[in-house]
Amino acid sequence: MHFCFILEEQYARKPMPLVIADQLQQWGHEIDVLQPYAAVTSLTDLSLTKYDAYVLKTVSEGPGLTILEAAEAIGIPTINNSRAIRLVRDKAVAVAFAQACGLPVPTTYFVGHPRALAKVPHDVYPVVVKPSNGSSMQDVHLIRTPEEMQHRKFDSGSYYLAMRYVENTGFDIKLYVTGQEVHAIVKTSPLHDTVPEKEIPVSREMLKLAQRVGQVFGLDLYGVDVLETPQGLMLVDINDFPSFYGVPRKVASVAEYILSLIHI
Repeated sequence: MHFCFILEEQYARKPMPLVIADQLQQWGHEIDVLQPYAAVTSLTDLSLTKYDAYVLKTVSEGPGLTILEAAEAIGIPTINNSRAIRLVRDKAVAVAFAQACGLPVPTTYFVGHPRALAKVPHDVYPVVVKPSNGSSMQDVHLIRTPEEMQHRKFDSGSYYLAMRYVENTGFDIKLYVTGQEVHAIVKTSPLHDTVPEKEIPVSREMLKLAQRVGQVFGLDLYGVDVLETPQGLMLVDINDFPSFYGVPRKVASVAEYILSLIHI
């Protein structure tokens, strides 16, 4: 089979997703790597149609998604599909959609400018503030009181989510999913002390929630961030095509699943 891996600039020097492309190539498949930030892409000849599938590990506002959507529009399979990617890339949209589908998410407010953070209802505190277009650990802040919020400085060029903080075990759990295969990895929370990162058994509740997220969002390869709370698992983030860090056989598992999707 002939695959096109769309490589965003952010991942040019990182293992994922090129390790997946290398594995598929070792298995005898033909791989082209398209770098949309460093090349021009013809949209009007047969260049787009020569592939059996396109694979994209996205970044927020990256150019790769446009090419993925163009390929999808002319009937070529894409992993993940563009609608699913757009649903999870904007975290405000993801929370609203998850809530509408009955998934367990904390009370959350969208904030169009940092000065509006002062208007978050007082009874929601403490709150976790993070950018709505995705975030690194350094961009996530726990604000315990309205008074503390008034003294914090945030980037005026970003939109934010203010999410009610829920009591939890003090660490995140990342559920990595390839189809029906789910792995649970303990991760250090940006709001708590460092913990050893390790794989843990997948409970029935974890499995059910992870698979439900894939069903409602239409994702193939994805990660789900959850917290263990007194009320059960709470969904706090969803990522398309994550790193799969800590997952055994991650390269082979992801490559095998990509092949299975194309053969369906």
